[in-house]
Amino acid sequence: METFIKLKQFYWPYRKYFFLSLFFLVFVTSITVVYPIVLQITIDEVVLQDRYSLIPYIAIAFFILMLIKGIATYFHQFLGDLFGITAVYKVRDALYEKLQVLSFRYYDNAKTGDIMSRLTADVEGFRFFLSAGFSELIRITLLILFSLGVMFYFSIPLALVTMAAMPFLIVVVYKFDQRVHPAFRKIRKSFGRLNTRVQENVSGMNTVKSLSREDFEIGRFSASNDNYRQNYINTSNIWSRYFPLMEFIGNFCAVVLLAFGGFLVINNSLGLGELVAFFSLVWYILGPLMNLGFVVNQFSQAKASGERLLEILDAKEDIIEKQDAIDALIQGHVTFNNVSLTYTQNDDSALKDINFDAPPGKVIGLIGATGSGKTSITQLITRFYEPEEGEVLVDGRPVSDYKLKALRMGIGFVLQEPFLFSTTIRENIAYGNPEMSDEQIIDAAKRAQAHDFIMEMPKGYDTLLGERGMGLSGGQKQRIAIARAICINPSILVLDDATSAVDMETEFKIQKALKEVMRSRTTFIIAHRISSIKHADEILVLEEGKVVERGTHDQLLKNTGPYQRIYNIQYQDREEIMSTMTN
Repeated sequence: METFIKLKQFYWPYRKYFFLSLFFLVFVTSITVVYPIVLQITIDEVVLQDRYSLIPYIAIAFFILMLIKGIATYFHQFLGDLFGITAVYKVRDALYEKLQVLSFRYYDNAKTGDIMSRLTADVEGFRFFLSAGFSELIRITLLILFSLGVMFYFSIPLALVTMAAMPFLIVVVYKFDQRVHPAFRKIRKSFGRLNTRVQENVSGMNTVKSLSREDFEIGRFSASNDNYRQNYINTSNIWSRYFPLMEFIGNFCAVVLLAFGGFLVINNSLGLGELVAFFSLVWYILGPLMNLGFVVNQFSQAKASGERLLEILDAKEDIIEKQDAIDALIQGHVTFNNVSLTYTQNDDSALKDINFDAPPGKVIGLIGATGSGKTSITQLITRFYEPEEGEVLVDGRPVSDYKLKALRMGIGFVLQEPFLFSTTIRENIAYGNPEMSDEQIIDAAKRAQAHDFIMEMPKGYDTLLGERGMGLSGGQKQRIAIARAICINPSILVLDDATSAVDMETEFKIQKALKEVMRSRTTFIIAHRISSIKHADEILVLEEGKVVERGTHDQLLKNTGPYQRIYNIQYQDREEIMSTMTN
């Protein structure tokens, strides 16, 4: 029960629904045990005594009992579902909230499909046991206890024989739980991998089709699907072995009771009606005991699901906000003092001993090969990661001194691969500042050179975008992302290869528009093209996490270093090619 105890905070506040459900369950179970007694009275007092005048009274009493049981069953089931649904509502909220605060380190290793599986299938598995599993376990217990009480009233010897079979069934159920729980955990994991495979395939469908890898993807999905199938077959195999054994023990006990009970009736030690009632009560015990396998099945699934939910809820939060963190507007003065960063242990450093100072209004260009550490620098400013060594300062304070929301609202990001939501263009632009007026949204779009193509869309700013901005070109998506960054009026602006997907003419227009926007703001421009950063106040050239050159565009061109090599590749070689084509 350790898993359920750890998750107690989510369902215990709603225990009133659970206990009310149990209150009505007692009525349902009590009336169920009355059925054999009515049967015994009908046989011994009516049929054998020829007192058929009692039948109408018995029928009316039986009808009233059925009516009470029906009403009690309704409230029992409704309140049980209300308990499970309400508790799981809180679990989902807690999981989603946790996912929002987990750092990038968690998502570096997490898989989207697996997370989706936990928030859907695992949450639902846990809910089902809260709604029905717990109460079913208590129903079985009550039914056995009530039935045994009536059995001992009818015949102590027969009741003792019935109890002799119970330990065998309990042992079998215990062994079943030991085998089936690990099997269900494997099923949950394989289902998460299957979800991940589907999610990655659908998200990367353009790549799959462009490289004609449909057959390869079908094979990978088939392998994951086969693993899921095999895990389910293994679980079914466990169930198929244990359930017949439980059924055999129950049936064997019933045969023994029938033989022994018949002997008692022949010797007038037990009435015929009592034997019939007793035999019905036997199945009220043996049936639930065998059904205990189904409950254990549900319990094992819920426990496996609960463990996977706890893996998210208990995940370590790498970025912790201080209790005395300040909620201040930042001015944009960024300083790196001997900063080093490693994403994973025993891996090469992403950044090594980085030092620079960027006062408000300064434009810093970051250039270098893929993986050289350009993006890592900007991710440390926003505390997406914590440095292993050194400190990152904003306005002279360590970034850890700020409230995360205050820090990040002062930083506008335009990522290399902008993400747009499945909503209107207007809402995408105003996502960081929903209170913006239409005039402000349009002004931001104009600055980002996005207004003209937006107005050509079917409904202008109210055009509904497809998933991840489907229907827009890469350049159009990036311009909307730039407009979104402008809307929050940041003190620090980060352009992470923001113009990589636009043509030279559009890039020129965007840079011209951004020139006014970047004034008085600290701006970091990450680029592969020198044309994007050559006007920067200072350019940092990175290689393998180190700053190997720094200076202005003109200063760096005078050196025979990496920057000059990049320039030669992008400009001089192009001029030679154009000259050759002209000749």
